[in-house]
Amino acid sequence: MTKPAPFIERHGLLSGEQRRQADEVRRRIAAEKIGYIRLAWADPHGYARAKLVTAEAFVSALESGHNINIATSTLDSAGARVFSSFTRGGGLGLDEMTGSPNLIVVPDPATFRVLPWAENVGWVLCDEYFTSGVPFHFSPRHLLKRQIERLAKRGWGMRVGLEVEWYLLKVADQTLGEEHIGAPGVRGRPIGVSPPEPGYHLHSESNLDLMQPMLLSLANAYEEIGLPLRSIENEWGPGQVECTFAPQDALAAADAMVLFRTATRQMCRRAGYFATFMTRPALKGYCASGWHLHQSVVAADGGNVFASQETGQPLSPFGLSYLGGLLAYAEPGAVFSTPTVNGYRRFRANSLAPDRATWAVDHRGVMVRVLGGQGDPATRLENRIGEPSANPYLFIASQIAAGLAGIDAKLDPGLPDLEPYTAQRTLLPRSLTAALDALDQSPLYRRDFGDLFVDYLLKLKRTEAGRYTQFLKDYRLEPGDDPTVWEQNEYFDWF
Repeated sequence: MTKPAPFIERHGLLSGEQRRQADEVRRRIAAEKIGYIRLAWADPHGYARAKLVTAEAFVSALESGHNINIATSTLDSAGARVFSSFTRGGGLGLDEMTGSPNLIVVPDPATFRVLPWAENVGWVLCDEYFTSGVPFHFSPRHLLKRQIERLAKRGWGMRVGLEVEWYLLKVADQTLGEEHIGAPGVRGRPIGVSPPEPGYHLHSESNLDLMQPMLLSLANAYEEIGLPLRSIENEWGPGQVECTFAPQDALAAADAMVLFRTATRQMCRRAGYFATFMTRPALKGYCASGWHLHQSVVAADGGNVFASQETGQPLSPFGLSYLGGLLAYAEPGAVFSTPTVNGYRRFRANSLAPDRATWAVDHRGVMVRVLGGQGDPATRLENRIGEPSANPYLFIASQIAAGLAGIDAKLDPGLPDLEPYTAQRTLLPRSLTAALDALDQSPLYRRDFGDLFVDYLLKLKRTEAGRYTQFLKDYRLEPGDDPTVWEQNEYFDWF
């Protein structure tokens, strides 16, 4: 009897180039005597999950994949089970979701790294599949790949540059007590921290030097794991840092964001520091952090399709229509760029963050800042709507969907908004609940992401928003300007 082909070969899940890369990874593991590998995948929140396997098990996974529990896709931001996994259909009306079954993760050998802070440990991102070989319905990485394929069918690609703000803090006490321990759906109190510098001296060299030892360790590690770091600077708040990275293809940039966040948090914690990508911590004097997504569309020959060829025009007609799409679908797309309750505290007038769907050339008060000019190959759109804890796959995928819709409809973004906080433009949602309602009614994202995925994400995030609303009711609080204890517990030590 003929032995069946291994899972990956049987379903054709790796390209020829990936198979070549897998051979290189096998040789590297043997040559460097790497003992363990973390099989990592991004859950629907963009949070890095992982299983540690032996080198022998990993080599097997390069042919047959590796089993994981489907459960990480059914949990909200505090680990509350959202779907009835043990009923028929798993609470989603899908037989394949019944009973919290296994998925098979397939390593993408192009993402393999050796972690400089974890001795003898490799790391690789994986894609999730059902045991039938069908791509997992709720995988954000699969969803981004489908949007990239839409671009590719038209002869285009997408380049993305990351510009991310976050907080570097010192751990005040490493000891975990009962108050730090939570339960499914309830997060414990985060550990105590203190700022490494006093803040509010933008680009202060002296304050930067106070953080230099930890930042230098991070920068060296980023280089070792192939993250294309360009700059690190101290921002506005106490311990607030901004990192920028050179542009990459869309999928590589999303993968880099997952690795950047998880690597930063792990290295900082090992060194007695604490990194948080929560937008606005509930600590005195801490201002909001953002994630500015730089994006451009390129042709098959690498030429920038956004670059204008006309004097006085900041973008090509193609670029203007793409921009028009980003503006038109900013409201329903906000869930993908700003997926937490806390993230909506950024959207304030005169705050270095947008409060409505605006654009202008080199203006930091608008939602989409146009950079470049006539014939400039670096012409790009900087969307300033995002929060640093956004799922990178969904954020980038939402930009492609909105941009393509703008191109297809030849949308006109209108004149630039030189007074962005008084412009007659669509206001951005003021809460996660409002953003979810807008997404629910969006024909675009239902068409391009599918009703199944949109309804799934709505239920997942509405559970999170509902727990916040219940907190306000329980403590008889009205929504205010300052972050709450609930937000601090929920997000500070999550990303």
